[in-house]
Amino acid sequence: MSTDAAATGPRRTDRPLDEAGVVTAVRRAAERGTRVRPTGAGARAPGPLVRTDDVLLDASALTGVVEVADGTVRVRAGETIAALCTTLAASGRALATVPDAPRATIAGATGLGMYGGEPAVGSLSDQVLAVRLVDGLGRVREVTGPDLDAARCGLGALGVLTAVQLRTVPLRRLRVHEEATRTSDLLAGDVLTGHAWTECDVAVHTGQAIVRWAEPEDADDLPAESGEGRGGYAGTWGRAVSRLASSWWSSRSSWPPPHRWAPGTAGPPHEVLPDPQPWDPDLAEWAVPRAALGTVLRELGAAVAARGHELRPVRVRLGPAERGYLHPASGRETAYLRIRTRGAAEEPVRRLAGAVLEDAAGRPCWTTRHEWGPDELAVAYPGWAAFAEARDRFDPDRRFTDPYLASVLGR
Repeated sequence: MSTDAAATGPRRTDRPLDEAGVVTAVRRAAERGTRVRPTGAGARAPGPLVRTDDVLLDASALTGVVEVADGTVRVRAGETIAALCTTLAASGRALATVPDAPRATIAGATGLGMYGGEPAVGSLSDQVLAVRLVDGLGRVREVTGPDLDAARCGLGALGVLTAVQLRTVPLRRLRVHEEATRTSDLLAGDVLTGHAWTECDVAVHTGQAIVRWAEPEDADDLPAESGEGRGGYAGTWGRAVSRLASSWWSSRSSWPPPHRWAPGTAGPPHEVLPDPQPWDPDLAEWAVPRAALGTVLRELGAAVAARGHELRPVRVRLGPAERGYLHPASGRETAYLRIRTRGAAEEPVRRLAGAVLEDAAGRPCWTTRHEWGPDELAVAYPGWAAFAEARDRFDPDRRFTDPYLASVLGR
């Protein structure tokens, strides 16, 4: 569905200072018969899910950590990931996973299913133990139990989150590494699954890849900081990248991908792992069954080569099966593939890649562009009916459903 309806911006923006203000805003909207879409300042993905031509509810003032307990943290929904990580680190704790969006709010990161690169750890949505929200009737609800699997990745369709309780883990310093390799070697070994954190960039039509991984490191054992800053090339890594770069077949393509770290960089996860990028309206991201990853990469390479297209390096990360009804990894171990294209000239490439990923039982991620509607999504998500039932109870009047969300979830 076109998002032109929201192009002119909201009719009104409410900025409540606390939960009581959220209740007032929702009830006022109900009295006036208007719709409400919640958002938070600085969210990574200012896409159609956080746009409206009606009432925009900016929850960015709902900040602060309420309580850091043993293994959990309770935080207000407008707090950013970066601010929460800093507070937790001061207590020797950390989030179990750190998405690539430090400026995103906790409500946005959980509600849209943002994930990290830990192959054995679920997304931030999967770390949610309870949420507090204001539903479509202006009632405050503390959500636990079965309804939590609807609320943990709720797309803002069930209510306005005001606080979230998350699982935490002990803070560890991580040491990160990068290496050039072949995609076939990458898939044949345990590199993608054998580390605390892993990602790779794959050139699907040449079989080249850059793999990055991280492991816990005792601070006393760390080498002295390299004299080269982040973004520099050094040692064997630099020579390996040069060999691969010299064989890259298109001068217009970006290879090797931007260098993330100086070799041996180490620090707390929230400082060394995220790769924050501005939101890209052309970005497409898909979640496919993990077992299909090798086949998908080969088919992507064959498809673009057969049509004479170029495809920029594909970012790959893994994750476990998730509990959230609408999380892209719901019910199955998952490989996430991030596809970058640029403008109308590369639209055929984006559509071709999407067709390959859809045929592999892929699900589009909520933070990026896709054209799926309720019919396709209902088939793809086993918890679709359960989410719809929860939505009927939490927002019977569809106070939070604007035309775009209706095009995704249905009436």
